[in-house]
Amino acid sequence: MSLNSSPHGLRVLSLYEGFFSGGARQLHSTVVAGLHAGGRQRHAALSIHSEVRREATLQRMADDQRFRLLRSAGVHVSSLGRSTDDGLDPRTFSPRELHHAALEVRAAHVVMSLKEQPLRLTNALDVDRPVVACLHRSDPEHQGTALDDLLLAAGEGRLAAVVCCAESTRDAYAAAGVPRSLLRVVPNGINLARFRPVSDARRRALRGGFGLPVDAHVVVFAARFDTMKNPGLFVAAARQYLERDPAGHVVMCGAGMSDANPDLVVELGLAFGDRPDLLARVHALGVRPDMELVYATADVVALTSVFGEAAPLCLIEGAMCGAIPVTTPVGDSARIVEGIGFVTGFDAAEIAATWIEATARRGELAGALTAARPRFSHVRMLTGYATVLETVHRGAGAQLAPV
Repeated sequence: MSLNSSPHGLRVLSLYEGFFSGGARQLHSTVVAGLHAGGRQRHAALSIHSEVRREATLQRMADDQRFRLLRSAGVHVSSLGRSTDDGLDPRTFSPRELHHAALEVRAAHVVMSLKEQPLRLTNALDVDRPVVACLHRSDPEHQGTALDDLLLAAGEGRLAAVVCCAESTRDAYAAAGVPRSLLRVVPNGINLARFRPVSDARRRALRGGFGLPVDAHVVVFAARFDTMKNPGLFVAAARQYLERDPAGHVVMCGAGMSDANPDLVVELGLAFGDRPDLLARVHALGVRPDMELVYATADVVALTSVFGEAAPLCLIEGAMCGAIPVTTPVGDSARIVEGIGFVTGFDAAEIAATWIEATARRGELAGALTAARPRFSHVRMLTGYATVLETVHRGAGAQLAPV
């Protein structure tokens, strides 16, 4: 279905760098599919890349869970067809690519950019459509030239609004020079029907399916193998945790979190080379399409990131499945886990001890997790995004040429 076949309602085009595993893409795709299904807005998506190599894994758009979510919701999705393995200059677009992108943009009233990276494409187009950038990190200084593209779009008046998933995101980008008047905070939310606790019988069955003892103490780490996520610190904490808790097991999920990644193999070898018995209780599952089932097996959902985080979905998703969140103090993580989890420093021994404490207090905190569910609902998030998009459209309507 093309946007041109949707004459009624606000038409929105989302720009993706590519479709690959990650919380920001999962969340943005949830927003797009949800708003499209609501009927008041018609959404489409354009991806710069059709395949992306990240964390030692080539991830193809056609295989991606988020791509399939959008297609199943009836969202039109197209691509410029690039691959990160092509060796093309990421900042230069061919006439064919620009023509394709211009057609898609002209068919929309408003353009949404997932993160700031795709703004290099909108800045290259001579198309008069307001742009809403959706930001999901708290480290603009680590985004390379993407921050320059964001500031250029703001300076030229093309940027109509910036949706920040966390207060830390808003504050960081305001300090980096984005006009505060453009910044809007819409907190992350999740589908509570998908991410929810399961019965004890279901929990035992899931653990058996994942090769975990039914009476194990399980810590889940859902993150890609990236410096930002600090996998070395997680592995170091896992070593100490498994030494201290004979019932402990550690599950690692995400891009690069499998034995196909030589860097992870090296990291685990350095930490567990002298203790293969402990390494046997580390389960590296790689990218999973069924994270709600993985979280349902867990006592603890862990995050050891050192920078860049804003409102990490893994903490919210894991907690809403009944796991106690334990996080380092990055972005809005402390706000997210307040009253339902724990914040640690960057010391492996402290982290391991906190996992043990969190496991022991899981029953005590169950009521707080249940009470927190309404504040993490994706319905509130969808309302926030819809309001921003409709406000931008009304404000720009007088200047837009007819579609």
